Amino acid sequence: MITRRILLSGAGVLALPLLVAAPALAQSYPNRPVQMIVPWAAGGGTDTVARILAAGLERELGQPVNVVNRTGGNGMTGHSAIATATPDGYTIGIATSEIASYKTLGLGDITPESFDLVSRITTIPSGITVKADGPYKSANDVIAALKGAAKNELSASGTGVGGAWHIAVAGLNKAVGLSADHVKYVPSQGGAPALNELVAGGLSFLTVSPIEARALADAGRVKVLAVMDTQRLSSYPDVPTLKEATGLDWTFVNWFSLVLPKGVPADVKSKLIAAARKAHARPEVQNTLKDRGITPVWETPEQFAAFAGNFSKTAGEILTDLGLAKK
Repeated sequence: MITRRILLSGAGVLALPLLVAAPALAQSYPNRPVQMIVPWAAGGGTDTVARILAAGLERELGQPVNVVNRTGGNGMTGHSAIATATPDGYTIGIATSEIASYKTLGLGDITPESFDLVSRITTIPSGITVKADGPYKSANDVIAALKGAAKNELSASGTGVGGAWHIAVAGLNKAVGLSADHVKYVPSQGGAPALNELVAGGLSFLTVSPIEARALADAGRVKVLAVMDTQRLSSYPDVPTLKEATGLDWTFVNWFSLVLPKGVPADVKSKLIAAARKAHARPEVQNTLKDRGITPVWETPEQFAAFAGNFSKTAGEILTDLGLAKK
């Protein structure tokens, strides 16, 4: 315990510079580049969102924000790297909805509580995407194929087992009246490699975001048949919602968020969150996201924490139906 006597001693004099060090550090932050860790592969939806936000954050912080893709372990590698990083404000991360499922899946102890939650930054709906020259021309064709196929006859991918796009296809199976695990799910490091596998003919269809499929759709190699949301995407105005196309009332909207390792000094954290909020609100960030059909979101850490808790419960129920829940 520090007493008045110690503070007035020589030791107290030596400690005075330490007492003013924390405010000085906050005032000088940032004085070097910031690293933004993305747990999924380059070219996917998470990576796209991260790079758009990073460009705006660079302008607000006045320092480079370097996006680093740390893939592996169904996203656990990158998420763990964020959670265990030195909490000095120089490592931040883009967390995906998988943080709500890892513990349920028994993949590790990562949960939303493993981070200092800042805010969701975007929401991106799932969709039904097929190979352009494949057998399916409409969402109803895919639904008919699901109903007529034996279990594991059709395949899908886009994330690791139990990830967002796995939950999306499991919910689609249930909406059709099939078991949650009717479709064989092939693990992937993200939407980009899954789309390449679809084009190569190795998968039946995907429930990745239409945003991830944009480049290949524009090139005529894949076709987006439906969007799993309550409204159409502005970037795909001619693509119906799943309910419009098939009458099925199943929606799945994935989310990406900004998180920090726990323990970032309060002053640095406050400055970083303020800069991120301003970066997110910059017209070029908002417009670039919206032009790609990505819905920008910003909320308080408290609102995000409440949302994450509810999402974890819903995801846990579907993962239990898939027979994947371990805890």
